[in-house]
Amino acid sequence: MEGTVDGFRYGVVTPIAAYVMACLGGALGLRCIVRSLLNAESWKAGWLALGAASIGCGIWTMHFIAMIGFQVEETRIRYDAGLTLLSLAVSIVVVGIGVFIVGYRGAGTANLSLAGIVTGIGVAAMHYLGMYAMRLNGAISYDALAVGLSVVIAIVAATAALWAAVTIRGFMTSLGASLVMGVAVSGMHYTAMTAVSVHVHGTTGGSWAGDSASSLLLPMLMGPVIFLVLAGVVVMFDPLLVLGDSEGSRPAARREPTADRKPTTWSAQEAPAPTHSSLFETPASPARARQHPYDTPQRAGEW
Repeated sequence: MEGTVDGFRYGVVTPIAAYVMACLGGALGLRCIVRSLLNAESWKAGWLALGAASIGCGIWTMHFIAMIGFQVEETRIRYDAGLTLLSLAVSIVVVGIGVFIVGYRGAGTANLSLAGIVTGIGVAAMHYLGMYAMRLNGAISYDALAVGLSVVIAIVAATAALWAAVTIRGFMTSLGASLVMGVAVSGMHYTAMTAVSVHVHGTTGGSWAGDSASSLLLPMLMGPVIFLVLAGVVVMFDPLLVLGDSEGSRPAARREPTADRKPTTWSAQEAPAPTHSSLFETPASPARARQHPYDTPQRAGEW
């Protein structure tokens, strides 16, 4: 018997909440990656890892918030805790691979393509691993065309997100990129869910032990949500992360003239023309230096 599948059990509540979490994870991740690029003296690996974890947690949280609204009317749905946690690890690891590729090797065409493909396939794998963790009194089947389309969307979304991470600097532009990223990730999820069909074994019987969505997913979601909140605190208290390139580049601009002003012990003959900083020259000094050669001949004529 074909089951009646409903992905919007609670209306628009779960899709909106899932989208918000995807945007939050994307925004925090993009800012952390930008932080590693703005300051060469920062702990680059640490910021990249924090960015990857933020994006991965955002994607995973989006998926399982959306899954709270998924139901099959003829059977209850439970989840395998081990596979659910494994899907979280997969999400963070594959995003990390892509982030570290572009973070250390740059966003060239080859690097970006490789990172986007690896990350996109990994995000899709996280989704379907999470679906495999479902336990219900029936068999789940997938439409191959919809599955392929969801994988393509995941690759495109991952590539665009990685490009934005190493290209966009401003805070508002990063925020806009995270909103687009949330649309892409949520679109991938719901496209993949259109591929699902369930053949129910019967109203009773069957082996589908596991934890219910409310007893497993809600407590499990608290960990990634708390992590994203803490990552948000890190972003809020780091001015370079918030202000981006407009303010973050100013300390570097101040340091460069310092190196140019280093030879302050030059003699009058070696002193450069008045292109030097006004802090290190007085208007009277050049005038006196030019008067000496002309004063001497005048005195010689008088004598």
